[in-house]
Amino acid sequence: MSDHLRAILDCAGNERYVLPSGLTVLVRPMPGYAAAHAIVAARFGSIDLHFRLGEEELTLPAGVAHYLEHKMFEDQEGDAFAKFARTGANANAFTSFDRTCYYFTATNAVDESLDVLLEMVTHPYFTDETVAKEQGIIAQEIKMYEDSPDWRLITELCQCLYHAHPIRSDIAGSCESIAQITPEMLYDCCKAFYAPSNLVLAAAGNITSQRVLDACARAGLDKPAAAPAARRLCAEELMTLARTQKTLRMAVAKPCFGIGFKEAPLAPGDGRTEALYDLILCCVSGGMSRLYRRLYDEGLVNPGFGGEVLRVDGCCCILFTGESDTPDTVEQMLLEEIERIRADGVDREIFTLCKNEKYGQLVENLENVEDSASQMADFALMGQTVAQQIEMLAGLTPEDADAALQEILQPGRMARVRILPDGSAAPDQDETD
Repeated sequence: MSDHLRAILDCAGNERYVLPSGLTVLVRPMPGYAAAHAIVAARFGSIDLHFRLGEEELTLPAGVAHYLEHKMFEDQEGDAFAKFARTGANANAFTSFDRTCYYFTATNAVDESLDVLLEMVTHPYFTDETVAKEQGIIAQEIKMYEDSPDWRLITELCQCLYHAHPIRSDIAGSCESIAQITPEMLYDCCKAFYAPSNLVLAAAGNITSQRVLDACARAGLDKPAAAPAARRLCAEELMTLARTQKTLRMAVAKPCFGIGFKEAPLAPGDGRTEALYDLILCCVSGGMSRLYRRLYDEGLVNPGFGGEVLRVDGCCCILFTGESDTPDTVEQMLLEEIERIRADGVDREIFTLCKNEKYGQLVENLENVEDSASQMADFALMGQTVAQQIEMLAGLTPEDADAALQEILQPGRMARVRILPDGSAAPDQDETD
């Protein structure tokens, strides 16, 4: 098959192919490694609730992408997990806001495991009975996430920051929403979002491109295929907040806090701005920052305190979360530090250290079988390569960060969430602004 396909080799040593079906294939051979890791990533996540399929406009209940992830492991012959067990592979999957990924790691029978992986993502099989039996399992998972304070902080912050964007919905949905899922919905989602040109296959480790391409040929992915039939439909989202604060109680040892800033959505494929925001967070509250050291030395936060950039189509926000007995004090110190850096500029030495750390993480991932394959798939979904990401990171400057800070992390676009221990003297659970 590879005789008529030309590999595009980037400076990181990763090989890239685009098959006649539209499937993007990325391979990183790593001679001397015992294991191989392969991942199929679909551009379909929990935010894809409203789209047009042909002439029909469809609106899905929350949690469909995650539900589909579970059901893709089943076919008429049984369970793909059992097939992976026979090959000795360790397989799993996950769903995020904007993607669903299926993967395995194996040291033997890698070709057979590739066949199982590609078969399950290209030949779905659903019935009323198989769809219904999953409801209890996923309902348990939903309740588990509802009991996680870390996850509740993210979910509640998104609901405060956004009026209409589907990021407001939990990735797994709710017990009520998953009860509405039907086999027809799942087939529509596969038709809309599991076309080969909407998928990425990445493999790394004890594997060659020829073996990966041969597996694709066995799965029929070497032939032309129809393009994705779906067009995503997005509701207009204002830059105002749905609400500015919320307080709730859970079984936690000490108060948990979340502080979120609503930012303008980034253009599709704009990894540069996302990486810049990430560097700014490192300068503001990362482990090398002045604020983090002060908070930690004074015992105001635990090591889990930090910030993250949450970005999907139509949505970009910056979130800070942690635990503290004095969350109001931590919030005030954070806001003061943001304003200080906004006025004075980022510390040049810390910026360089943070940038080197990010660069080191990208390079380090190239030497790990699982991380290398996942990294290739992640960047490919954004239309980028690992080499482009490294080059882009190298071009970011402190002046870029200073300019961005004049626009982002504005108090007028900030929401806060508090999770207080059960039984504490605190406002009622439904407290809002």
